[in-house]
Amino acid sequence: MDIADYIIDDKVRIKVIPNSSRTELVDDNRLKLYLKAVPEKNKANMQIITFFKKKFNRKVLIKSGLKSREKVLLVIPQSKSI
Repeated sequence: MDIADYIIDDKVRIKVIPNSSRTELVDDNRLKLYLKAVPEKNKANMQIITFFKKKFNRKVLIKSGLKSREKVLLVIPQSKSI
């Protein structure tokens, strides 16, 4: 899956399913991110940021939805090497 197809205006919308048996991003008519982390003490939010960094080599910030399963992530543009 190429995450670039889902980035619109440097933002991507996802639905988070915490406390799952696996950590996986699925396209099911929308992006769903299954997380092993529990939604306590910001653990799930931190796992979202780590997941995007490891899987897609993209830095993301949670723009909205810090306490919600519906999240809007701001994707920081990758710097281009000259």
